[in-house]
Amino acid sequence: MSGHSKWHSIRHKKGAADARRGKLFAKLIKEMTVAARLGGGDEGANPRLRQAVLKARAANMPADNIDRAIKKGAGELGGSDFHELLYEAYGPGGVAMLVEILTDNKNRSAAEVRNTLSKHGGNLGDSGSVSYLFKRRGVVAIDAERHSEDEVMEVAVEAGALDVVADDGFIEVLTEPSDFDAVLQSIQGAELATTGAEITWVADAPLEVPAKSAAAAVLLIDLIEDLDDVQSVATNLELAEPAVDDD
Repeated sequence: MSGHSKWHSIRHKKGAADARRGKLFAKLIKEMTVAARLGGGDEGANPRLRQAVLKARAANMPADNIDRAIKKGAGELGGSDFHELLYEAYGPGGVAMLVEILTDNKNRSAAEVRNTLSKHGGNLGDSGSVSYLFKRRGVVAIDAERHSEDEVMEVAVEAGALDVVADDGFIEVLTEPSDFDAVLQSIQGAELATTGAEITWVADAPLEVPAKSAAAAVLLIDLIEDLDDVQSVATNLELAEPAVDDD
């Protein structure tokens, strides 16, 4: 499938570690708050909120935290006004990155991202400099140890998925953003074990770079993802097996 990258599989593996760091909860709370503010607090009528709640539950966030974030976004509780930003950047080896931000302080976020990039071999790009390399896609990850590719393919294609890709312990189902909810519901209705589900940026053509540059790019992406205001980082980095660190 054009655009599939091992980076997605690495992100799935990193999920548990992110939760242990504690920052994942704060980022998910921001996303639920903004989703509820923009589309209301009813999950059934707000696909973005439904997706955020799904991710929060998958991360074992307490129900009280989820309810409080939704109420804050819906205006039932006070809270900060968050802004959505998309930064385009380059990393070592010419790797492209799209950095999604939710922040209550644009100047702080810009400074943190810019400083992290400059200290680790990257730089901010102009608007449109790398975004043309990506498409918005729904991605549902399924545990390959519990389900076969054929089993997933049968359900996903019938539901309208674009593609099904097996890689490194996961089976990924890709959809158009408009079809994401329907495909996810079909997958859940078939009782397939999902390990993650989101609408994100997927590279059209993953970029392979030398091992040294790949390792430097992975470090930079990790550091940017760890910033409080960063919700996610999409990249066209294609990793060879020796460059992957599973620890």
